[in-house]
Amino acid sequence: MRAVIAAVACVVAACGPSNLCSGHQFERLRRYSLPYAGHWVVVRGDTLTFPDAPQMSDRFRLSDITLDTAPIVVDRECILRGQIVFRTPRAETLAVSWFGQPEQAIVSGWPADLGPFAGLSLAPSGRDSMSGTILIDSKLGVQARPGMTARFVTGRAQRLSSHP
Repeated sequence: MRAVIAAVACVVAACGPSNLCSGHQFERLRRYSLPYAGHWVVVRGDTLTFPDAPQMSDRFRLSDITLDTAPIVVDRECILRGQIVFRTPRAETLAVSWFGQPEQAIVSGWPADLGPFAGLSLAPSGRDSMSGTILIDSKLGVQARPGMTARFVTGRAQRLSSHP
């Protein structure tokens, strides 16, 4: 009888929810994400304004991006956590999620009250820098003009602080 109970317990444990942040798929995501991980400081960038949306007519200015390698589960998907810091319209640090691909990293998780943002797209532009674009989410009711972008360039924080 004990052997049957032990066997049933093993089968139930094997059929339970697996760790979403383990296995081949997540290891590949982690490997692709590593080049983007770190603290990035925006050194140059566009200031974005939405003149057609009175509730969002403030100017926006991104300051810092921190991409951590700690995994989190969002909507049954294992991705990574991070933070973005805005200077304008209000000094605010937002918790975001992100993942890397060979050609870019995608950062998402902005609250709707901040603006019609879908996230950030980041691409390597040198050993210690990335270029990025703020992605606009048309589902939130604000239509960006064709060609409207908000681009920026970042540098690794430790590299920037070591220069006079």
